[in-house]
Amino acid sequence: MPHFDPAEAGVEARVLLLLEAPGPKTVPEWGGSGFISVDNDDPTAQNVWTSRKTVGLYEHVLAWNIVPWVLGRASVKPTAPELAQGSIELRGLLNLLPDLRVIVLAGQKAQDGWDAHLDLAIGDRYRVLRTVHPAGQSFSQAGAKERFTATLAKVVELTT
Repeated sequence: MPHFDPAEAGVEARVLLLLEAPGPKTVPEWGGSGFISVDNDDPTAQNVWTSRKTVGLYEHVLAWNIVPWVLGRASVKPTAPELAQGSIELRGLLNLLPDLRVIVLAGQKAQDGWDAHLDLAIGDRYRVLRTVHPAGQSFSQAGAKERFTATLAKVVELTT
């Protein structure tokens, strides 16, 4: 399981950007960084960083995944049991983030896992926003990049 990017907010996060599952560029044995990071050498990381830069979202952000372990190639999608287990892990993480205000569910799998396992249990402790996944394939669809960036702009409004 990849680690948090030490350059990000850590336990002081106000924003949790929740994606699907770590990609291959997080695996050191495969030439990756070992971190969930906007500094990784892959299209998703690049898209997240570019969008954050566009809206000025530099601080208080922590990126994580509804399934926090690597599933294999980027094309492998989490199963329902993996979403359930990942949601248990996420619940534990949320308990470690006392300043968290906003959770961004980026992509259908993050939204599915949240809806099935966390939404009712978490209640209204956080502002939850939904958007597209920032993967290269997703961003190639008309309006996807703009939708993701608009969501991050809303995050800036909610946290400043």
